[in-house]
This record gives sequence, structure tokens and C-alpha cells, in this order.
Amino acid sequence: MKEKKSKKQIVTSEPEKVRSGFGNMRVLYKRESYNHQQHVIARSVRCDEAAKRPRKFWDCFATLAMTFEIVNPKSEIGNQTMHILVTNDDGVQAPGLLALSQAMRPLGKVTVFAPDRNWSASGHVKTLDRPLRIRETTLVDGYPAFMSDGAPSDCVALPLLGYVDKVDLVVSGINPFSNIGHDVTYSGTVTAAMEAVIGGVPGIAFSLASQDNPSPTTPADYGPAAHIAGLVAQKVIEEGLPGGVVLNVNIPYLSIETMKGLMVTRQGLRVYRDVLDRRVDPRGSPYYWIGGEVPTGVNEEGTDVGALAAGYVSLTPLQLDLTNYKAMNALTKWKWEK
Repeated sequence: MKEKKSKKQIVTSEPEKVRSGFGNMRVLYKRESYNHQQHVIARSVRCDEAAKRPRKFWDCFATLAMTFEIVNPKSEIGNQTMHILVTNDDGVQAPGLLALSQAMRPLGKVTVFAPDRNWSASGHVKTLDRPLRIRETTLVDGYPAFMSDGAPSDCVALPLLGYVDKVDLVVSGINPFSNIGHDVTYSGTVTAAMEAVIGGVPGIAFSLASQDNPSPTTPADYGPAAHIAGLVAQKVIEEGLPGGVVLNVNIPYLSIETMKGLMVTRQGLRVYRDVLDRRVDPRGSPYYWIGGEVPTGVNEEGTDVGALAAGYVSLTPLQLDLTNYKAMNALTKWKWEK
């Protein structure tokens, strides 16, 4: 299939090989100049380790993502422009949402629809006991957005139910902290993407491990994470996701140059260190906080926890079918008495 060229003049030089810094992976590119800006478009990809691992697509894509920006993305379905819904659980004015919406704009039409306040760790919520309010607002860069007093999953359900035109892809984030292991059941970021899949639309959740920021007093830099989000979303548009799959993407707090690549992972094990904090208010009534130290995780190879620890972007395909099929076999052997 021929690539679409811009109507503006493109000057093309001879193809040149580029050696990346990711193990034995190599990518062949053709360099093009466009309005005095250098862009690189992948012409062919070859992985020396393709026969050794079943992840060859993502291994190759890792080299591409870490090295160059992709331009002229495939952002149309037939003659229809891709419509991308951007949401989060941190609130409509969160810097991660701004970064994600900016990364999605080159890929198609973007609608921002997010909560009007922070809903972190809200889990999967469907508001049925009260009416939901929707208001128009703008992001700090002037881009229009909708905000609702509903939960993150409500902010996906409302557009999918018809508040806006048909949505082709839902992206959620960029969450300021990683969502790995059992976090996915608490995370409003991830469950917003789950709501998309329930509604028959591909959903991707993006989270940044800014808890590893070496300067915690300075604001988190979402630039590298937004770059990765754009690359992953573009590839999902091009390749599609299997039905019923939520793609959970966790990005290490590193520069593009120092990231190791992208790794397809399984869900790891979070270790929570929660404690019950008992207090008494000035009127003598007790109240409680769930406190404790920051959670850790089991650093196991092949998991989302292990990938982040090793400096890789973690891509975990989650499914909404939570059935434990091995346990089903065991339970069918139980003897029941009336």
C-alpha cells in the first residue's frame, strides 16, 4: 500500500541505515525533509531476535519508538476521520490529560471528556442514583473540552451512549503514577478504558511512573510519555486490538533516549503496605484514614512491574473475563448435598 504524501513538496534523499541502541535490533529508514523539519518514516523493519521471541512486532516497534517520530499516521477508517475520545481520572485540568490530548491530535479528531475533579483510585463506577451534569470548558492551551461530575467510567459511557459523534478509540491518562498489578482494579484511568471495551470501542490506559522522579519537588515531565502514547495509539489504529482487550500501558519516568524499549508483559503482583490510621475529631468522634507506605511490587521478569524496573515501557493486554478456568475444573469436582 502506498503511503500518503503531503501536498507540500517533499525532498527525499537516498535511504540510509540507522543503527539503534537496542540490542541486536535494526531498522531501515528513509529520511525526508518537510518544511525544513527532519522526519523519519519507517520503510521496513527487521529484528534479528524475531525467531527467538513471539514479541517481534513490539520489539521492532520499540526501536522505532525510541529513535524517531512517526509522521503521516494512518488516521482514517475508509473515508471517515478517526475520532478519539480522551479522558482521565485526575480531572479535566490535569497536566497528563493535556499532554495526552496534544499527542492524539495528529491522529484524528479529538474529543476531551473528563471528570471535573480528581477521581483517583475510584475503581469502575457507573452513576445511577443521581443525574449527571456536563459542562463545556477549555484546557490550558485553549482546546475545547467537556467535563462531568460523573466518574471516569461515566465520562466514557456518556459519549459512547450518544452525547458525541461515534467514537473509534478511547485513550485514558496520562496518570501521574503507574497502574500495575492489582492497581488496575482500583484505577479510574484503567477502568475508563475498560468502560470503552464494554461499549465495543478499543481502550488504552496510559500511566507514567513519576513516583520515580529524582526531583519529586518539581512538576512531572509528561513529554516522553506523551510521545510514547502517540506511537502506541497510532499502532493500535493501524493494527487493531483483539476484541475484549484493554491495553494497559505503563511508562518509566525516563527520557526517550534512556528508555530500553517496549515490552509486552503480563500483570504482575503489587505489594500494598496499607495501615489503618485512627483519629478523633474535635467533637470526640472517631474517623479513619487508610494510610501506609507507598506500595511496591514483585520485580519478576515478564511482568509490568519487572518491565518498569528494567526501564521498559510495559504493554499489558488485559481482559474483562475474570474467570479462573483452572478453578472451575476444581469446583466441578465438589460434592454437593441438598
